[in-house]
Amino acid sequence: MPILVMKFGGTSVANLDRIHRASKRVAREVANGYDVIVIVSAMSGKTNELVGWVNETSHLYDAREYDAVVSSGEQVTAGLMSLRLQEMDVPARSWQGWQVPVKTTGVHSAARIEEIPTDNIMAKFGEGMRVAVVAGFQGIADDGRVTTLGRGGSDTTAVAFAAAFGAERCDIYTDVDGVYTTDPRISDKARKLDKIAFEEMLELASLGAKVLQTRSVELAMRYKVKLRVLSSFEEYDPEAGTLVCDEEDIVESNVVSGVAYSRDEAKMTLISVADRPGIASAIFTPLADAGVNVDMIVQNISEEGRTDMTFSCPVDQVARAEKAMSAAKEAGDINFHDIVADTDVAKVSIVGIGMRSQAGIAAKMFQVLSNEGINIKVITTSEIKLSVLIDRKYLELAVQALHDAFELEKA
Repeated sequence: MPILVMKFGGTSVANLDRIHRASKRVAREVANGYDVIVIVSAMSGKTNELVGWVNETSHLYDAREYDAVVSSGEQVTAGLMSLRLQEMDVPARSWQGWQVPVKTTGVHSAARIEEIPTDNIMAKFGEGMRVAVVAGFQGIADDGRVTTLGRGGSDTTAVAFAAAFGAERCDIYTDVDGVYTTDPRISDKARKLDKIAFEEMLELASLGAKVLQTRSVELAMRYKVKLRVLSSFEEYDPEAGTLVCDEEDIVESNVVSGVAYSRDEAKMTLISVADRPGIASAIFTPLADAGVNVDMIVQNISEEGRTDMTFSCPVDQVARAEKAMSAAKEAGDINFHDIVADTDVAKVSIVGIGMRSQAGIAAKMFQVLSNEGINIKVITTSEIKLSVLIDRKYLELAVQALHDAFELEKA
């Protein structure tokens, strides 16, 4: 039988009633002729509760025990859904990560999936099991210890299973009914997309859209796994949601597909650093070693052998960046006059595969922002993306203006 992967996020399994509702969706797909692999998250709020317990118990906790604790939320959900399906006369059983097994690296709380052998689950399908309910977010390292994949890891688990089992599709059930042209909370003209290309979804996810976890989209693009994002709270509709697929599967698309944003950005400037070969490496290597996720980078015009270097990073990594730069200065690796952090900025981006072949998109974006009196602090581009850093107070205005200017409300 064909295999379908269905993933239910925390809000979709937040209580027994919602687990029952999700189970009915699974039973419907079984009736449609699928063997189903269900990936479940912990019930909404449970992971945060477990993390809180760990922090209360031990501030300098053992990461291996942290994973043992926080992975338990998904195990509870998997067991409850299996019980519910059995009550509905659907042959189902729960699977923990180590039982599959989901083989991962040994980096606790940030493990990466290395392999998912299919033998155990396929054998059970052959014996009459119709649904494998798998605890998402977790796996097992070579040393036999439980690992977790980091926040949003259940999305990654779902796509990895779809790739490993050659699933017909991977349905991601969440609390939104698809991927929108922008955040509907900011623009009431935001439109749900029927289809979006992998590359566009990857850019939107990395730029702040919360619908899918970035690593899950990377996996889907690499292994050509068709993803469907849809709501677990709406009535059944086989055409519902947004399909994330190959560019070739989209007949026609707008030049710009969406406007993304990130509020939690900071702009940092090293003032008066030496303009010499190797200076960029001397700055960004210690930042990388300190775990600072640098995004935009701008180097000013050199004057008398000195220049300013500006970069952006998440606002919660500013202290880490300042510490890394001070340490590098004390070690004599770099020399700068001062480091200035602006933590009141936001990033706004437009994304679209049509930008590859359409001229004038950047000019139009800049003109729109200029018309609204919004100053651009930093710019970065790729083939299908254009991002700017602006004052945070103008974020919503910028998103609305760009959405209107590119007429994203029109199909």
